Amino acid sequence: MRQPVLALSVVVSVFLPLSVAKGDETRSPIRFSEHLIADGYAYAYGIAAVDFDGDGDLDVSSADYTPHNKLYLYENDGVAHFTRHVIQENDPERLERHMAGDVDGDGDLDIVIVKNLRGHLLWFENDGTPNDDALWQRHVITTDLPGAYDVALADFDGDGDLDVAASSWVLGNQFAWFENGATAADGQWRKHLIEVDVPETRTMRVADFDGDGDADLLGTVRQAATVVWYENRRDGESVAWQRHVIDDKSINPAHGNPADMDGDGDLDVVMALGFYFRPDDDDPAASKRRDDNRVVWYENTPARGDGTWPRHTIVTRLDDAFEAIAGDLDGDGDIDVAATTWRNPGRVVWLENRGDPRGDWTLHPLKDDWRSANQVLIADLDGDGRFDIIACAERGSNELRWWRNEGR
Repeated sequence: MRQPVLALSVVVSVFLPLSVAKGDETRSPIRFSEHLIADGYAYAYGIAAVDFDGDGDLDVSSADYTPHNKLYLYENDGVAHFTRHVIQENDPERLERHMAGDVDGDGDLDIVIVKNLRGHLLWFENDGTPNDDALWQRHVITTDLPGAYDVALADFDGDGDLDVAASSWVLGNQFAWFENGATAADGQWRKHLIEVDVPETRTMRVADFDGDGDADLLGTVRQAATVVWYENRRDGESVAWQRHVIDDKSINPAHGNPADMDGDGDLDVVMALGFYFRPDDDDPAASKRRDDNRVVWYENTPARGDGTWPRHTIVTRLDDAFEAIAGDLDGDGDIDVAATTWRNPGRVVWLENRGDPRGDWTLHPLKDDWRSANQVLIADLDGDGRFDIIACAERGSNELRWWRNEGR
């Protein structure tokens, strides 16, 4: 059913302070305005921003779980007015994180999504008319990934179609990839384990970290305090994975993403650390010190040849830091970061790179007291050439919002 969404009702404008000088150029402030896309969720977690209908602008997909059990597509009219379409319903429990890609090779973008707890990976087929208010056809990749949590898409085996990699939270404690068979719609997906018995897998992202042209993987293991990358050692269409540790000394890595933070041509990693922060809790898996709650970036240094990834702190004492993602938000040619914190009390911030990513950064708040803020994206929703920020928040808020980059 087509439902209009008042996506452009301005809630608040955030005016940011003057930044420091960079060279001979003094940068004027940029500002963001906040907009509600939708509220009234049962549990808002899992979003993507891509052009589902092929009209040249970015639409937004968003998952909503029990008792709603739906997947929404917010159709963008080109200037970020959104119309909601239900593309899946009556799929009980936790439809959550998802990724868009052309799974069946027909030229449009489908959705691969986790069904947390039940251990399912599903994909929903875009038939080329995604906004016609018909449900997208449902396909099963696997029912054998307990606690299915995060997904990434790439052609891991080099056979020309998209495969799927996934993490599995505490119920599965594994990373796995699923090989797309001759035709994805036939359900012929073979499961391959990457690593097992790793406590609480979270992040799963694709990046070519070693620059050899194939798809490697980034992962986090929260309760083992490990950020890891898996090197794709493909031989023909046979794939083996070599494990490399990025960091095994920082408490509770949660969610991060690849990005070239220092502009040297290889992919680094930006990461949120410290989630789940409960200083007075006896939970051994919780972080206890505020200083452990931070956003950092790990420097890819292949020239060293020793496999080390120096850690550079962007901000500390960001309680319950949940997810970090990178992009040039202020248009000055370097890479900034957007981040969320889950509780204590739940925030969205952007972190300004002041020219040297190894130096000082400036924190700019976008939203405070937004309980259970979780996934965050950077994308140009209104087509003005500036990156905006999209985020959702689950229990206590249950909303999907975006922050328009108003420029300088």
